[in-house]
Amino acid sequence: MFPGYTRSVWEGVIGQERAVDVLRHAAERPVHAYLFVGPPGCTKATAARAFAALLLTGVDDAEQRDARLALGRQHPDVTETERVGASILKDQVSEVIRIAALAPVEGRRKVMILHDFHLLDAEGAARLLKTLEEPINDTVFLVLADQIPPELVTIASRCVRVDFAPIPTEVLRDTLLADGHDIDRAQLAADAASGDLDRARLLATDDGLMGRRAAFAAVPARLDGRGATVVRLAAELSTLIDDAGAPLLARQAREVADLEEIIAAAGERGSGRKALEDRHKREIRRHRTDEWRAGLAVVASEYRDALVSGRLARPDSAVHAIDRIHRSLEALDRNPVEPLLVQALLLDLPAMPDA
Repeated sequence: MFPGYTRSVWEGVIGQERAVDVLRHAAERPVHAYLFVGPPGCTKATAARAFAALLLTGVDDAEQRDARLALGRQHPDVTETERVGASILKDQVSEVIRIAALAPVEGRRKVMILHDFHLLDAEGAARLLKTLEEPINDTVFLVLADQIPPELVTIASRCVRVDFAPIPTEVLRDTLLADGHDIDRAQLAADAASGDLDRARLLATDDGLMGRRAAFAAVPARLDGRGATVVRLAAELSTLIDDAGAPLLARQAREVADLEEIIAAAGERGSGRKALEDRHKREIRRHRTDEWRAGLAVVASEYRDALVSGRLARPDSAVHAIDRIHRSLEALDRNPVEPLLVQALLLDLPAMPDA
């Protein structure tokens, strides 16, 4: 941060010193497109807003008016695009291209932040590629993706890539401690968050975290090869995950209440109500997926521990179980019918009464 300024635009970017250093230098002579690659919760979206603020102002001062608006997602020259459905379709890309062609509203530069572009379909990718190959002088694209699928390879070649790593567990723990959580809760949430700061903060407010982990750890011992047991067990786990959504729903309710206050004061036009509703739906879906991932990872670790300790009469059954769980984890990305996926998995897992 420059001397004399009270708050850096980068203060919300956690555990990404290397990426921040790259972006600080990039802001001095920016190019037309950047690709931020990293897992969910690595604060790459926060970094994109910080970079946008720096591009607009030229100074690392979060209190400067344009920076404050960019960081708060309210600047007229910073447009953020988020998917509406399971993927980003060509119509959304067409809208991105249309907005990018418009002149900046206030300054000399515009910034387009494109979220979840690992979910861009092939036709949308082809349309966006043309714009990136023929850049508009006053527009900078910040393309955010969890990974680089085949559809994004050519687009990636037109961008400066900036990598974001999962946040180290100790950094998550220290961040939660700074948020005011006690050491035991901070450590438990950090261990369970898999490098995701958003999830760590949510778990730190979740009183049921330890009980859920214990319930998933008990799964191999409760299986007995009977369908009725599987149905009952799957329903119990699903209920636990429903209950785990309470902290998220509470936070979303506060955001809705805050928005309603703004609407009451300023009117409905341009309020962002629909965008907030869509974001909340995505957050709920992602939260459920994250909970199943975390829980099934605990189940896999039980089979792995049994395999290593030699407690199984048939070691190959544990290898099969771990492989089967990993395939189910991959299937979660394809928006499956959740109860059927879980029941099919549990039916295929071997009983392990001595777990």
